[in-house]
Amino acid sequence: MISQAPIFTIHAELADVRHFGQTPYGERRVIDILGGRVEGPRLKGKILPGADWQIVRPDGVADLKARYGIETDDGARVLVHSDGLRHGPPEVIAALGRGETVEPSRYYFRTVMRFESADPALAWLNRILALGTGARERLAVHLDVYEVV
Repeated sequence: MISQAPIFTIHAELADVRHFGQTPYGERRVIDILGGRVEGPRLKGKILPGADWQIVRPDGVADLKARYGIETDDGARVLVHSDGLRHGPPEVIAALGRGETVEPSRYYFRTVMRFESADPALAWLNRILALGTGARERLAVHLDVYEVV
């Protein structure tokens, strides 16, 4: 049976969307991850810079591929590989695109995460999968992250 255990919540600060146009795969855009915080029962620290390379598919689904780091409060570093999907009714996605705050229950925003760390105390992160449930704001993302157990 699959269950979940909370790891942390991510509060990431974002730059404005950079649009790269319509590619053969969909509308390509990149959003820089500037920083932020990670707070939770198993990990606390700051977000290190990275980016989310997104494709908005022809069916309107945003295919998310974020790569960034975490530096824990005691100085350990963790790489985060996060792949996800975000979609919802057209009016909700349009409101998010305008930078409006939308109740997260009105759209689907889920991620699958893997981690890398050289720190022996965080070796457990190298051996798990995690799931995130997200909320998007104009220049921020909030993710509640759970270990799949």
